[in-house]
Amino acid sequence: MLTENQFRAGPMKESAKVQFWLMKSEPSVYSIKDLQRDGKTAWEGVRNYQARNFMRDSMRVGDLVLFYHSNADPSGVAGVAKIASQAYPDAAAFDSKSRYFDERSTPDKPLWFLVDVAFVAAFKEILPLEKIKQAKELEGIMVAKRGMRLSIQPVSEAHFKHVCHLAGCRMPGNEA
Repeated sequence: MLTENQFRAGPMKESAKVQFWLMKSEPSVYSIKDLQRDGKTAWEGVRNYQARNFMRDSMRVGDLVLFYHSNADPSGVAGVAKIASQAYPDAAAFDSKSRYFDERSTPDKPLWFLVDVAFVAAFKEILPLEKIKQAKELEGIMVAKRGMRLSIQPVSEAHFKHVCHLAGCRMPGNEA
């Protein structure tokens, strides 16, 4: 964890067209601490078409991510990551021994894609979903909507900044 919970992403420039995302992971499978230890990971195993399309068609290197711990006690945002690669085929889909194997996906016609995700910051404490739901400034954020189970979700810049504010994490470029 960063001592003052500052981002490692570097300053954000006004001209940068950074997009913002929320990506869910069960901490028993892969947590923000695992990402902090590893520095970067391939976000493999996404098997939902809409989430795949976000990675394949919309995510760009440098986009920022709210790293969300799902099926946890409490579930909530645990830190920040950034997109570290363009989308590329998820090789686990081709591996018959992988739990992510899909016989319909082939190296010549890949069905599933992934991006690499890099560590930026771990929050001192998880920002629980209940606090997110209670914040008026976060009205409309997808993760707070009833029945929203999508593992990758777009987030507005205002929502991203407010989540970081609630967690006590400084935005890139706002270190002063």
